[in-house]
Amino acid sequence: MYGASRMVLESNSHPALLKDMVTTPAGCTIDGLMELEEGKIRVTLIKAVVKAADRARELVNTQTSK
Repeated sequence: MYGASRMVLESNSHPALLKDMVTTPAGCTIDGLMELEEGKIRVTLIKAVVKAADRARELVNTQTSK
């Protein structure tokens, strides 16, 4: 994950474009990614990040109001 995120940040390319560059149709990687998408991993990850950010804001607000 570190390498993938670094590549996105350094290349300024959209993650989907980079994914397309490293996967082949009917290949192992794309099959695995399709399985993750079917399991709604993207939605789950987005919800987790939003929830964590909301909680962090709550904690900061609690600390600053003391």
